[in-house]
Amino acid sequence: MQAITVIILTYNEEIHIKRCIDSIRPIAKDIFLVDSFSNDKTLEIAQSLGAKVFQNKWENNYAKQFNWALNNLPIQTKWVLRLDADEYLTLELVLELKEKLDNLPHDTTGVVIPLRRVFMNRQIKHGTGSIKLLRLFLYGKGHCEQRWMDEHIQLSEGNTIEFTHEFADHNLNTIAWWTAKHNGYSIREAIDLLDIELGLLNSSDSGIQLSPQAAAKRLKKYRYAKQPLFWRSFAYFIYRYIFKLGFTEGKEGFLWHFLQGWWYRTLVDAKIYEIKKACGTDKTKIRAYLKKEYAIEI
Repeated sequence: MQAITVIILTYNEEIHIKRCIDSIRPIAKDIFLVDSFSNDKTLEIAQSLGAKVFQNKWENNYAKQFNWALNNLPIQTKWVLRLDADEYLTLELVLELKEKLDNLPHDTTGVVIPLRRVFMNRQIKHGTGSIKLLRLFLYGKGHCEQRWMDEHIQLSEGNTIEFTHEFADHNLNTIAWWTAKHNGYSIREAIDLLDIELGLLNSSDSGIQLSPQAAAKRLKKYRYAKQPLFWRSFAYFIYRYIFKLGFTEGKEGFLWHFLQGWWYRTLVDAKIYEIKKACGTDKTKIRAYLKKEYAIEI
């Protein structure tokens, strides 16, 4: 099988890192951690399992950190896999990688992999539909797009192919940790939605392509951004929980769809409402507000 380099961004991930590394060791030539100066046992555990650690200051920007890794790490393999510390490869996916990676069409530069969502130790099968992400790509042919949220790998050329088996997203932290993290995410999501509405960032992605799955997901987000504040988060929860059968998955399913599908998105809308109440739609004022109130410069 062709060699793979795995890149994992970390900060205080001692609860997850062994599980993550153990899952990728059968297929990884090199495992690189780009760490933001963890103060727990993340580095000790990772190094004991053969991972190589590089430190880089976190600047509140996932894409910038990941692209720094692509530009600065001693990558010597044809393929690069992006993985978060709270994610892991299923055994079935490992076997599929071993079986298929050497026999892909010559124009394939990216591999799209289905996501298994696990929340409070329960696999969430209903509510959001199938989620597929481009996580494996040819070195030099992909980078992480610069967005405040929902960053995807973009390819500069070539085609993608979709694998059958899953990687899993299974965070082991508490609900208190989860809600605090998503409170932090909410201002980033607010900026992303304001950018869609107002062109806040003046960004351009010309010449770069998303995978078809990521492009479809992005289109849905653009449609969501055009809907009225607060109504859209409520409607999205009803769609997920009732029409997409989220209610069939017990208490864990309710908490997942309520917290991630309604509470979090209502919090995002509340921050957008607060920003617009203070600044209207004046982009200069919004940028100044974000810098003053959230220490975010855009």
